Amino acid sequence: MKLLFKRMILTAGLGLLLPLSAHADLPGRHPAYLHALSNLRAARWMLEHRAGDAAVSGQEDVAITEIDHAIDEIKHASIDDGKDLNDHPPADTAMDPPGRLHAALDLLGQVHNDIDREEDDPQTRGLKHRAMAHVDQAAQAVENAIGAARYPR
Repeated sequence: MKLLFKRMILTAGLGLLLPLSAHADLPGRHPAYLHALSNLRAARWMLEHRAGDAAVSGQEDVAITEIDHAIDEIKHASIDDGKDLNDHPPADTAMDPPGRLHAALDLLGQVHNDIDREEDDPQTRGLKHRAMAHVDQAAQAVENAIGAARYPR
């Protein structure tokens, strides 16, 4: 009888503790960093592989530079968050040549949303905010490129 009672208490205790394990502070509590990196890489590719005139290309260069800075900041935040930087989730959009500027802008918007989540680690908050600023500056440069190319949005 004692053995049965001990097993019941042990089972009940494990049953109560199991849901709490889902909230444990394990490495990688900010899963959107890797997704944001994939989308940044895709946006960068779209900007690099699009033919355009000088006015558009200048803005694309600004956007690519800001994307590179954002990638660096997110990589640092991901490392601090315990992420495996070799894990590359798929980007959110297909590589459609005619609409690459618009697709890059959409991806940058998704990146902003991915990294604009609550950050529990105070050491990575600065990295997150700097990355968001670079993403926003890249998006502004892409919008300027769209305006320079006179593409409708």
